[in-house]
Amino acid sequence: MNQYEKYKEGEKGAWLSIITYILLACIKLIIATIGNSAALRADGLNNTTDVIASIAVLVGLKISRKPPDADHHYGHVRAEMIASLIAAFIMMTIGLHVLYDTVQTIIAGVYTPPSMLTAWTALGSAIVMFCVYQYNVRLGKKINSTAIKAVAQDNKADALVSIGALVGIIGAQFQLFWFDPLAGTIVGMIICKTAWDIFREATHTLTDGFHPSEVEEIKATIATEPKVIEVKDIKGRLHGNQSYIEVTLYVDPYMTVKESHDITEQIETILKEKHDVPHAHIHIEPYEKD
Repeated sequence: MNQYEKYKEGEKGAWLSIITYILLACIKLIIATIGNSAALRADGLNNTTDVIASIAVLVGLKISRKPPDADHHYGHVRAEMIASLIAAFIMMTIGLHVLYDTVQTIIAGVYTPPSMLTAWTALGSAIVMFCVYQYNVRLGKKINSTAIKAVAQDNKADALVSIGALVGIIGAQFQLFWFDPLAGTIVGMIICKTAWDIFREATHTLTDGFHPSEVEEIKATIATEPKVIEVKDIKGRLHGNQSYIEVTLYVDPYMTVKESHDITEQIETILKEKHDVPHAHIHIEPYEKD
């Protein structure tokens, strides 16, 4: 499966999230109004933002599938990262809005117990979102998509949000009326935390961040090549869902050009098979003792 096929596959996860969020948002907001639950209302508003965020991811994946052109020589794969940033900004905005509304309710001190119908709705939503999370987390790993991984984390956060709403609603049934708006506040905090995590991961990738542990693993693999005397330097960056590696190697100075070329091809093959690195720029230098 090439990178463009991976983005096509990733669109399935985005569509699943969009359809699920639309249905759940409508159900939650209607039942929250009927059953008078601040926590479930906050959960429903969260799902409305998730619809927009998932659409942004879907658009980003579609743009990422566009091949290189005259002014995008490396393709459009970073559109996926931009989509993740848009999703993070939308989630943070709604998270802050939910926090403001629920804190205002707590300060006002006017509580009305929600009905148990809202509790069953929250429980059903948590189960549905956990199933969607399982699908997307597997898909994200399969195609190595930052955007789909972000969607999966959002799905998991939504499942936890619904569980939090459930706890708040049940607490209110025992005359602990402040449990419901408190749960709404916790929901808002979870939304903001998820948005921050997605933003941090996307900006790390866009600024050519690459986890040191992955660099060390790749370096160790290259060092096992018998004809490599030393790995002088190695750098890595992510381009969409692909790892790009630049390596400088010391080899026997008396090797022929063909022998050096054969080494680079062998290393490129190993990196692709073992570390899923489709592009490696390998520079050969002669090893000279001091």
